[in-house]
Amino acid sequence: MLRFVLTRLMSLLATLVVASCIVFFVIEVVPGDPASFMLGINAQPDTLAALRAELGLDVPKWQRYLHWTGGMLSGDFGTSYTYRTPVANMIADRLWISLPLALFALALSTLIALPVGLWAASRRGSYADSVVMGFTQLGVAIPNFWFALLLVMLFAIKLGWFSAGGFAGWDAGAFAAMKSLMLPAIALALPQAAILTRVMRSSLLDVMNEDYIRTARAKGLSVRQVLLKHALRNALIPVLTIIGLQFSFLIAGAIIIENVFFLPGLGRLIFQSIAQRDLIVVESVVMLLVFAVVIITFLVDVAYAWVDPRLRQANR
Repeated sequence: MLRFVLTRLMSLLATLVVASCIVFFVIEVVPGDPASFMLGINAQPDTLAALRAELGLDVPKWQRYLHWTGGMLSGDFGTSYTYRTPVANMIADRLWISLPLALFALALSTLIALPVGLWAASRRGSYADSVVMGFTQLGVAIPNFWFALLLVMLFAIKLGWFSAGGFAGWDAGAFAAMKSLMLPAIALALPQAAILTRVMRSSLLDVMNEDYIRTARAKGLSVRQVLLKHALRNALIPVLTIIGLQFSFLIAGAIIIENVFFLPGLGRLIFQSIAQRDLIVVESVVMLLVFAVVIITFLVDVAYAWVDPRLRQANR
């Protein structure tokens, strides 16, 4: 198991190095100069040069890359060009919205998908199974931002149960804060729950065709007992993959949802920074999201090895 973990850690580090190079140089080659954007089109050349020197934009890109990566290793993400505040503080403030939103949406998605997928697999070919598959197909097809607008129209505008946008803040209490995140979490969770339900059902049906399942049934175990005691554990491997990918998506891909609900999270921070050409903020937030995705993938790989000992044996 230790060798398996060390191998995955080496792969993780190599991925982060390559990703940092791609993120930095791709964003740097995007047309537009932050100093020119800040001063406007009528800025004088000497003023523009002074601002570029102040922001550190007058040094070669490779030196800026080394300074940026070295700072991230020590927790220093640089200073925002626009707000002139440490990027780390901006990320910390926004993370307390994006991370709870992603966890809330993932919890809703998992709590819905696992029992529904298990229930549909136990009734394969029945009318109930067809209804579940129909709803999951609809959930996969509907864009989450369009679904979010429907939720706003129904629960915020028509019924008035929730606010149409904004964040109450954790200072207002956990209930008020989670209520502000309820509609965005549902908008993110239901499409992901549809995908996870289909994967859970398919994985269980594949496992149910194995010989040990038929042996368990021949010994007199009921379908419920076979599903819960024998099939479920082995069917979790592809499900863990989807859960890990979904969490990565919910953290890194909630930009549109945060803008629909005017949530001051990381997604909205990226959107605003791109519009303002605040490159250091964009680079740092994107790299942080890449790091989160890589770490989650690593944890999923370790969970694989824990669930399925064959992976550890293959690594040896």
